[in-house]
Amino acid sequence: MQPSYYTIMQPSGNTKSPWWWVPTLYFAEGVPYFIVNNISVMMFTKMGVPNGDMSFFTTLLYFPWFLKGLWGPVVDVVKTKRWWIVAMQVALTALMILLTITLPKPDAATIATGHTPISTFTLTLILFIIAAFASATHDIAADGYYMLAHSPGSQAAFIGVRSTFYRIASVFGQGVLVYIAGVLETSTKDIPLAWQITLGVSAAVMCLITLYHIYVLPRSADDLPRCNADGSSSSGLRELAASFVSFVKKPGFWLAVAFMLLYRLPEGFLIKLCQPFLVHSVDKGGLGLSTDMVGLVYGTFGVIALLGGGILGGVFASRVGLKKALWWMAACMTLPCLTFVYLAWFQPANILVISTAVCIEQFGYGFGFTAYMLYMMYYSEGEFKTSHYAICTAFMALSMMLPGFVAGYIQEAIGYVNFFWMVMACCIATLVVTFLIDKKIDPNYGRK
Repeated sequence: MQPSYYTIMQPSGNTKSPWWWVPTLYFAEGVPYFIVNNISVMMFTKMGVPNGDMSFFTTLLYFPWFLKGLWGPVVDVVKTKRWWIVAMQVALTALMILLTITLPKPDAATIATGHTPISTFTLTLILFIIAAFASATHDIAADGYYMLAHSPGSQAAFIGVRSTFYRIASVFGQGVLVYIAGVLETSTKDIPLAWQITLGVSAAVMCLITLYHIYVLPRSADDLPRCNADGSSSSGLRELAASFVSFVKKPGFWLAVAFMLLYRLPEGFLIKLCQPFLVHSVDKGGLGLSTDMVGLVYGTFGVIALLGGGILGGVFASRVGLKKALWWMAACMTLPCLTFVYLAWFQPANILVISTAVCIEQFGYGFGFTAYMLYMMYYSEGEFKTSHYAICTAFMALSMMLPGFVAGYIQEAIGYVNFFWMVMACCIATLVVTFLIDKKIDPNYGRK
């Protein structure tokens, strides 16, 4: 009798439901990602690091997700996916503990000037970049393990569960942790101490997850290092090279790259300065929100709106197909950016108005991003589908990195109002590549 696809057959013959490990695995996948890429932005901003340096150096932290396809074959051929998951979680726990105990403590006067040297945080940045590589490696192993550790039917049944718990990690990382930091800032009147404790909370959560997975993650008989028939492990590297060559030779390669780099250009600039804008004082052009309020408005309400937009975007695209949905989604990717022009121009103090504006922009981005994801899947069709999609995700990461490197310096030079008008001007690039790519899409693709 075959085991139910809600269970896994262990070597011992015992069964274990994926409910025991799928939710925690994908929560563990999300938490370090959001700490490295989102918590770092807010923390450096509150420590008084100028927007230019903050934006540039936190964008560098995204490099491992851009490059992770290059060492994916190593995860395939060295040790098991389970080994990599546990090893990376142990490493991430240790790194978060080190971040907690080594976090610099600039004095209040330095923080108040808004010119804290980024060199103060050299060790912090080094630890963050190591954590980024560990987190990206964990992503590779977790996704591979998910496909090996239970049947195809079970994979399909739990795809929604894994997505949901990754989104919960998003709310935890961008909302709960920022809120905790804000409450601590208010109660202790010590910004460095507040963020030190917040990082300590993150380390404790990661430690608990790691200990849980050491004992609970199943040992699948299919989770073995991939080797050639002669026992060598070169096939993964050859496959990577072959897939890259075939990707470059695909019809419309340059147009596809242009779409992947420019469709999200407005959001690439906007996303780096959202939180600093919300938290910077009114006299500096911001809205002057407290850290805990940013955790609620942007990290919780905004993230929920983002997820809602993504869900509705998926439903809409499945009904009308990518081609018919494309222009609607491009409009939702661009027009809601006007909400930040409004916020920067009028600097409202009403939290309901601010929350509504943030949610509109985030909902629009979530809805519009669906077209981007569908197009990457569309372009990846054919031989090497998995590898080609991985290359597309590298371009996706690059589309956020390139504007992120300069966003803060531009904002410092022209101010928040002009910066958000510049973001609106970047929407032209989104519309141009949408117009060009629209002609290449199969009208039936994506429709149920």
